Amino acid sequence: MSSSSRVEQPLLTSEVLVGNRPGDPHIRSVPVYLPPGYDDDAQRRYPVVVVLSGYGSSGPHLLNLRAWDESLPQQLDRLITSGKMPPAIVVMPDCWTRYGGSQYLNSSALGRYEDYLIREVIPFVDAHYRTLPRAEHRGIMGKSSGGYGSLVQAMHHPEVFGAAACHSGDMYFEFCYLGDIAGLHANLASYGGWEHLRDTLEDIRPKNTKFYQTVGTLAYGMAYAPNSEAPDGFDMPIDLTTGALDEAVWARWLEHDPLRKLDKPAYADALRKLKLLYLDCGVQDEFHLQVGARLFSRKLTALDIPHFYEEFPDGHFGTHYRYDTSLPMLVKALLP
Repeated sequence: MSSSSRVEQPLLTSEVLVGNRPGDPHIRSVPVYLPPGYDDDAQRRYPVVVVLSGYGSSGPHLLNLRAWDESLPQQLDRLITSGKMPPAIVVMPDCWTRYGGSQYLNSSALGRYEDYLIREVIPFVDAHYRTLPRAEHRGIMGKSSGGYGSLVQAMHHPEVFGAAACHSGDMYFEFCYLGDIAGLHANLASYGGWEHLRDTLEDIRPKNTKFYQTVGTLAYGMAYAPNSEAPDGFDMPIDLTTGALDEAVWARWLEHDPLRKLDKPAYADALRKLKLLYLDCGVQDEFHLQVGARLFSRKLTALDIPHFYEEFPDGHFGTHYRYDTSLPMLVKALLP
């Protein structure tokens, strides 16, 4: 009988996160799932899947039990022991920030989270575990902001990733972000203004839908419109006096939209090289991400980029069961 799976959580001391503006830790745990049988054969190596969390979550959160459901390690155990998915090493990076996320990008307002992922986490895992340490055996996936990060990192780093899966990823920014940007001025006023919100963030109660809409929009702005010369390291997407959209800043947000990034040949070519590109979205997504997913799939088809695309009858939340579809496809594509 093969040994059971286990999760290790080694600490990684980051150099690129030292001195980040929000003051978030530069020493982070890196949860690593080792599949059943890992300890039975010291010579065997495994494909790697990097799972990125959505906004408001982090890698360590994926280890938590879910009410009436499985944790990610339990889901992986079931898929592997049932024979549906080949064994793989699964990495769950912690890219949490004080503002709830990083979009896995480098930002003067948040920190160098793309560098952390690419230059530190992945080399660390390859050095300490029996991975197949080449792009064709390494995949990346996630949901929501994690899906966004997976798609964008696959575009940016074809030398690192050979397959990608994006579940309900942020795209078509006009639909998924503008509504919350329109409410940002009123929401900031209800918290006493941006500076007061910034300085009392941890103490605010309740952390309700308005809180997540407000802080999430600010976090996206920090990721998409960084400005090291600005007082807080980024440019606001609105005029803080009138609440009106700042068109110049919004244009910088749009440069990060996967739909627009796909117009650049280098990014399209990166996706074309993938062994698998998987996308799905619920038809009732509360952030209207199904519209962006459809447009993205159509653009991929027009560019002759092979991909798998599927819609399913659900919304945005509680849809990690979709990993039952994507994970086996992803790992099979990454096998030698």
